[in-house]
Amino acid sequence: MKTVKATKTSKAAKVLKPKEPVRMRLKQLADGRQSIYFDIYRDGKREYEFPKLYIVPETNETDKEKNRETLDIANKLKSKMILEMDHVGHGFTKEKEAGKQKENFIKYLRELTEKRKADGLSSMYYLYRGLTNHLEKYKGENVIFRNVTKEYCKGFVDYLKSAKNGTYGGNLSEGSQAEYSRLLTVALNSAMQDGYMQTNPMKLLSRHERPKQPESDREFLTVDEIKALANTPCVKDNVKQSFLFTCYSGMRFSDVENMRWGDIQKGPDGEKVIRYTQKKTKKNEYLQVSYEALKQLPERNGASDNDKIFNLSRNGYTNQVLAGWVLAAGIKKRVTFHVARHTNATLLLSLGVGIETVSKLLGHSDIKTTQIYAKVVDKSKREAVSKLSLLLG
Repeated sequence: MKTVKATKTSKAAKVLKPKEPVRMRLKQLADGRQSIYFDIYRDGKREYEFPKLYIVPETNETDKEKNRETLDIANKLKSKMILEMDHVGHGFTKEKEAGKQKENFIKYLRELTEKRKADGLSSMYYLYRGLTNHLEKYKGENVIFRNVTKEYCKGFVDYLKSAKNGTYGGNLSEGSQAEYSRLLTVALNSAMQDGYMQTNPMKLLSRHERPKQPESDREFLTVDEIKALANTPCVKDNVKQSFLFTCYSGMRFSDVENMRWGDIQKGPDGEKVIRYTQKKTKKNEYLQVSYEALKQLPERNGASDNDKIFNLSRNGYTNQVLAGWVLAAGIKKRVTFHVARHTNATLLLSLGVGIETVSKLLGHSDIKTTQIYAKVVDKSKREAVSKLSLLLG
């Protein structure tokens, strides 16, 4: 990549510092293409870099896709240059970076995992632990940062396609593959911030190479299946009670796990409400709960306001108990604790509750998250109509 120093600096450039140290610009060429170049402001001087990337005239979908990939590469190069400049500004010399790149990536990931546990983020703790376990199965535990490359990440994505689910057996679902892929991206972002690497190799993968979260990958239970579970004994009463409570309340496992008797209070209209702080969003919530949800609570038996209501074990163990209970009830679905939250959302939408109301009850910060459940409900309705048509046809 050729670098050309600017011969002159305008008065405006001397007075005003650019908002970004690197700007991407386009130069029109005689053959109709546009050449991408970078306008760099460094140490009070302006320089230009030409990476030999070109935008072609768009005459079909192939041209459009090629331009999207070219711009994606250019933006990644720009981010890398800005990061390198920032590292130099904060004292990250090449010698220091070279030393950090020899440190163990898996050890770093284990430390991140323990930090999530120390922060009280139990669900994230188990996700990070699962990611670490899969990475060890993929390439072992002796992986240094220098070897965490685009090829390493692409190979991990391929590994996930045939990886086994530790709780239920069988292969990982597409949703789990996408979640582990996303979590690796987040972990590598942290490594960049801590100076272990200059770029995030997961972001070098094209959108076709990265697994996608299926929109309809939201398992839920029907009313008849909830009734079947209610009539089936479970080896752990607290798991049964908390799961059914969540089916009727929609709370997350992390919030149900930490719910205490003092969180149940009387609202302005005299009905019982739950006041709590969401573990995931840190937002204070004021949740009205139905009579059916309250029926699932265990006997208080003199417990104090500060005592936990359900006394659940870790999420992984709880899901193992759930798997046996669901099987005993004759339900052939892969059910985790989070399925209860999905069930609550789909039941409310099926009953005609407005999507804005459902979004507020679930504590979603973005209504787009709730719209995923609306699509699941619509899909179920279409399948029901299709089956009816086949029956009558």
